[in-house]
Amino acid sequence: MNKNKVAVVTDSNSGITQSEAKNNLFVLPMPFIIDGEDFYEDINLSQQEFYEKLKSDVKISTSQPSLGEVTDLWNKVLKDYEQIVYIPMSSGLSESCSSAIRFADEKEYKGKVEVVNNQRISVTQKASVYEALKLAEDGKSAKEIKEYLETTKLDSSIYITVQTLKYLKRGGRVTPAAAAIATLLSIKPVLQIQGEKLDSFAKVMNMNQAKTKMISAVKKDLAERFADLNKKGKMGLCIAHTDNYEMAEKFKEEVTAEFKGLEILSVDPLSLSVSCHIGPGALALAVTRYKD
Repeated sequence: MNKNKVAVVTDSNSGITQSEAKNNLFVLPMPFIIDGEDFYEDINLSQQEFYEKLKSDVKISTSQPSLGEVTDLWNKVLKDYEQIVYIPMSSGLSESCSSAIRFADEKEYKGKVEVVNNQRISVTQKASVYEALKLAEDGKSAKEIKEYLETTKLDSSIYITVQTLKYLKRGGRVTPAAAAIATLLSIKPVLQIQGEKLDSFAKVMNMNQAKTKMISAVKKDLAERFADLNKKGKMGLCIAHTDNYEMAEKFKEEVTAEFKGLEILSVDPLSLSVSCHIGPGALALAVTRYKD
């Protein structure tokens, strides 16, 4: 049997759903533990069900796929494809990437599976998946695609405004005292992801200030960090949210007016692994390279 050349495999941290996984694209569902029970994103846990549980204050924790879950999917895909480009979530946010790199170095996968450590998550990870699919369509090998995605890994920024510090406090990312003060003063933190980890970026008093702050930050990135890429028309924008679709659609109109001529690639929910730590009602603006 003649095999197809390159498949692209990612995880559901990318925000790509099982129904969107077609042709040579495959998505590994990420596991969650809710009140001691195992759930898998988009398999037996929908966005709606997740937020209902999150808002009811049940105990939710993220997990990483087991070796068996990862290799079972690789083995399935390798029946029909010669090579795999595997794009997991950022190594700065989870051990799953480094674990996959170790798996891929074993004899049965060496030369067949290339694991991309391009430090992306959610909408920027999704953009890199679609870049990989285009490169595969152009005839690039898995190794060539990996090298390109890792070379361009820092060509993106995400800014996220959180409605409440409740969920960051629950995950130990802020102290209870800091969360209490922020709640008392109605402070909304703006967070950033620029490659490695989720970090603090700014503090604002309301969502309108937050949107202005995120737009200004992206304009600065386009004028400075990504000036050359922007001039060449290689940058695009993504809007994302956590259980906040109407505000995200309204924000799209504002962003379109502020960034004339720049394509908005998507308006998507943030992946549940991110949502678990920041809670519902969040709004995000990302800028990312999406054209070679």
